[in-house]
Amino acid sequence: MNKEFFSALKLLVAERGVSMHALSEGIERAIVTAVKRDFNGKDIVFCEIDPDEEKMRVYVRKTVVEEVEDRDTEITVEDAQKYKSSALPGDVIEIDLETKEVSRIAADKGKHILRQGIREAENISRSEKLQSRNQEIVTAKVQRVEPASGDAIVEFDGIEEILFKSEQLPGDYLREGSLIKVYVADVKDMKNSKNIRATISRTHPGLVRRLFETEVPEIFDGTVEIKSVAREAGSRTKIAVYSADEDVDPVGACIGPRGARVSKIVDLLGGEKIDVVKYSDSAGEFIASSLAPADVLEVIPDESGEKSCRVIVPDNQLSLAIGNKGQNVRLAAKLTGWKIDIKPEVGQDEQVINFDLY
Repeated sequence: MNKEFFSALKLLVAERGVSMHALSEGIERAIVTAVKRDFNGKDIVFCEIDPDEEKMRVYVRKTVVEEVEDRDTEITVEDAQKYKSSALPGDVIEIDLETKEVSRIAADKGKHILRQGIREAENISRSEKLQSRNQEIVTAKVQRVEPASGDAIVEFDGIEEILFKSEQLPGDYLREGSLIKVYVADVKDMKNSKNIRATISRTHPGLVRRLFETEVPEIFDGTVEIKSVAREAGSRTKIAVYSADEDVDPVGACIGPRGARVSKIVDLLGGEKIDVVKYSDSAGEFIASSLAPADVLEVIPDESGEKSCRVIVPDNQLSLAIGNKGQNVRLAAKLTGWKIDIKPEVGQDEQVINFDLY
């Protein structure tokens, strides 16, 4: 029986593309569910499948008592000692179910057990794949796009997921069969759901972070560190980088020869502009750097000690520092974590441009 059983499991592993471990776990749970019905649904049934040794064990746990009140969960001392000679009241013993009994149940519920086991295995396999990809970039193939909502069904690692319209870049035009980079932003807890889902995105800041890790060897090997990322997807991103090695220019490493590295990332993001700025432990230097391409004359921290500052810029740099609809200073505030007030050099008392973190 075991030889045939495990031969069938191997065929299923090959046909369904699931792991033997996942399939064994799924069938274990299915057998337990089926056998429990013979014990009025009580949680005393256990199943262990060892595919390496090609062994399967199904057993129940019962408590040893002087007088039985529940035949499903209890056993007398006399009967218990047939299985374990030293059994005493209060002990819990394991009683293997006879092969013919398990076979009877398997024959009666065989197809149901198999279907349930396969479903369980596919859920486990799906979850394991998604967990291994959590907070990583994957290349996904567009299967179809829903005309009404604009949501796209994409496939990666043999898994289909929904890329919602809200997680697509404003300039994305997705077509069936096209390959796109997506970021697996979150994976739901596999233990609490039979329908494991992942949140995938092309707008998440993590996508930019991972793209730089992929394209810049100095980031991958740890020579250059990404300190923070601020993004308005489809439009502009600011990324702050740092290197403890004085001989390494972190900004230059990220931009690459003739801008090749950053240009490749810009292309992958559909033309999204990217500002690479140098991180500094000095708040004033970091804030000034974050407002690039604008020049900064002075950064004056708020005397209250809050993370708030006033930035003085040349008159002709005011619009550049602020950016289109406030985007440049807004991203700088997100990147640094500081509230930023911008003032022109001349007429400081007349004009103050305030931008909070968001």
